[in-house]
Amino acid sequence: MARPCVLLKYGELMLKGRNRGKFEEYLRDALRHAVDGASAPVRISQRPGVVVLSGAPMSELMDRARSVIGVSVVQPAWRTGRSVDDALATVSQALTERFGGPDRVGPRRFAVRAHRRDKTFPLNSERLAARIGSHVVEQWGWPVDLSDPEVEITVEADQREVFVSLHKERGQGGLPVGASGRALVLLSGGYDSPVAAYRAMRRGLRCDFVHFTGAPLTGPSSTYKAYALVRQLDRFQGGSRLHVIPIGNAQRALATAGAGKLQVVAQRRLMVRTADALAREVGAHGLVAGDSLGQVASQTLANMATVEEVTSLPLLRPLVAWDKEEIIAEARRIGTAEISTLPDEDCCSLLTPPRVATRTTPSQFATVERRMELDELVPKLLADIQVHVPGAA
Repeated sequence: MARPCVLLKYGELMLKGRNRGKFEEYLRDALRHAVDGASAPVRISQRPGVVVLSGAPMSELMDRARSVIGVSVVQPAWRTGRSVDDALATVSQALTERFGGPDRVGPRRFAVRAHRRDKTFPLNSERLAARIGSHVVEQWGWPVDLSDPEVEITVEADQREVFVSLHKERGQGGLPVGASGRALVLLSGGYDSPVAAYRAMRRGLRCDFVHFTGAPLTGPSSTYKAYALVRQLDRFQGGSRLHVIPIGNAQRALATAGAGKLQVVAQRRLMVRTADALAREVGAHGLVAGDSLGQVASQTLANMATVEEVTSLPLLRPLVAWDKEEIIAEARRIGTAEISTLPDEDCCSLLTPPRVATRTTPSQFATVERRMELDELVPKLLADIQVHVPGAA
């Protein structure tokens, strides 16, 4: 009898030449995190361009593999002996398990996609596909349709075994988390910044998170929401850390210092300045924000340039050209949308002036920020950090 397994195939990693081994190492780390705590020990086996998961029930392996960034295809399969007869028997087993037998299902247009990864297998890919196809026609009476099949049978001959599959799903894609370094995400409670964090992870960045609350002028609701968002995002990387910084008093001080219509951008500059200092402490080499060009007054091109001026680290904006509908759709797909709709007290809405400046320059903030004594303020803000590890709860 063939044994169930799940095949994981990568897309971009296949293009990585001499560095591919390092990327595969990060992928194995991600897989070990994904299967940690499974109902049975999971074996992770490496093949050229393919990773095989086995040991736990197939449905559980599929659920865990779907969240692994760096995997382009998640494919439930049956593994069997390395012979044509074993392949034929396993195709019959797979079709019977799915459809219940030739007498219980009407004709289905089908195609066979065969791939001989090991060139010592006795039949080449074309002949193997023809042999499997003839078997299905004979046993099941189905017509062949190579261009638009209802059932696609995949048969892959490897060095030690043959894999048979009837189904494949799209994986998360991208590069394995950690392969591109570390970043610190400025996380609010809205739709945008969690999606930006996910998109950064897909480009290989391992992310820590910083959330600014309006405490003591606001309650803890935004912290609870940020915690829930990070816990959801932690499925994609593991080991996430959330740094919570209260800036309510600093926001009030900005207003008292005469920020006026510059208040929103001044708050944003203070957050990025503080995040820059925190990033250096935690070993992050860049910042990630959920800005979308023109979405709100603080996200005009001029204001984004003014905010970016306070950090020497790269300030990445994965969603800069996305519209709101695209962002919300992605939030729904990754599971953060429902959390983002929960009510909270957003620190950015505190002390908002009637009119917000849309075309600022750094020089406009010199007087206000001098009154704030930022060299002393930023260390004070960092001293009040609370650190949470949501994925460990």
